[in-house]
Amino acid sequence: MKKQLIYITGTLLVSFFGFSQDTLSISKSELLQKISEKNLQIKIAEKNYQSAKADYNQSRALFLPNIAVSHTGISTTNPLMAFGSKLNQEILSASDFNPALLNDPTKTQNFATKFEIQQPLINMDGIYGRQAAKTKMEAFQLQTERTKEYLELEVFKSYMQLQLAYKAVKVLEKANTTGKANLKLVQNYFQQGLLQKTDLLNVQVRVNEIANQLQYAKSNVQNASDYLAFLLNEVTKDKIYKPSEALENTIAIETINVSLSENRKDIQAMNKSTTAYQKMYMSSKMNFLPRLNAFGSYEMYDKNFLGTSAKGYLVGAQLSWNVFDGYKTIGKMEKAKADFQKAEVETEQYKKQSQLELNKTNRQLQDSENKVNLTQLAFQQSQEAYRIRQNRFTQGLEKTTDLLQSETQMIQKELEHLQAIFEYNFTKQYLQFLTR
Repeated sequence: MKKQLIYITGTLLVSFFGFSQDTLSISKSELLQKISEKNLQIKIAEKNYQSAKADYNQSRALFLPNIAVSHTGISTTNPLMAFGSKLNQEILSASDFNPALLNDPTKTQNFATKFEIQQPLINMDGIYGRQAAKTKMEAFQLQTERTKEYLELEVFKSYMQLQLAYKAVKVLEKANTTGKANLKLVQNYFQQGLLQKTDLLNVQVRVNEIANQLQYAKSNVQNASDYLAFLLNEVTKDKIYKPSEALENTIAIETINVSLSENRKDIQAMNKSTTAYQKMYMSSKMNFLPRLNAFGSYEMYDKNFLGTSAKGYLVGAQLSWNVFDGYKTIGKMEKAKADFQKAEVETEQYKKQSQLELNKTNRQLQDSENKVNLTQLAFQQSQEAYRIRQNRFTQGLEKTTDLLQSETQMIQKELEHLQAIFEYNFTKQYLQFLTR
């Protein structure tokens, strides 16, 4: 008896504290607005796009000059360096050609300020590399947009799960009220000697079962609310979400075009990714061609720090051709070709898998519609069966076990009908997502 009292008290406390939280009413439109701003998965996708954009920006070096400034100070007794330093400073005299001074010069100081510029002119491999970087950036942008579409679907599903959880709580609360009313009726019959102790115990067990199911249903409400908070990247300690719209008891039949669209964001992203690999392959082939680059420098020399007594400039152009690098370039080209061919196969596989999923989901939608109709009929029939048995029970014409079985079946069928509605609505939304 003491254990039963502790169990009942604990159950009441859990129930009380579980639903003593602040309830936040939220609509589907509010969820969609918040998720685009706060969801972590969307933020990760956006950072991937920004990273690809930064790679593309780096490719501007193909057209823009590379400018460097340096200031160097040396002190040397090296014969060659000492002679060259004096020559750069324009202070060379006839006495400096003395063999003794040439071979064993005194300490010579030199400070040089140098401005260098390198300008790419023709680099075919870089042109294709830049095109690949741009295509990769566009692919990540499409993936980000598809991620947002997927999160909208996930919000739709999570919101319906929360609606279903609250609906289940209402169903079980109603069943709990009905069960207690039946228990009171059976207790009266038992006190009048019309029923046996086993009938009373069976009803008490059933009431406890419903109370336990109700507690689990309330926990499901909390779980669904926590998942919504996770999607929104919000902390909901001591808070719980409640949908402002209730779960509908009926479904809306719609005709959806079940053809795979090439304009779907993820399909476009896969095509862009394949194109990027193709550009990288072309870039590796262009490594066999020569490169043409211009260069120039402006230099100032003096034996004193920041001095500018001597000046000079250098301009030129370089045509370079890496004829053979030990099979390195050939190996890179072969790898790029294999990656490109792999991307083509993966894209084709992804399209076929998407079509397979589309066909499967379309059949699931038809099955879900049929399930909704059957569960609705079963629920209506179970309601009528329970009503008849309850009337006959009050007249002493039905057994307690039959009444309990009929009541259990009615609750089960109602929950199954609600679950079928949830499955149909989500499958319809998922099908729209696949054809979007």
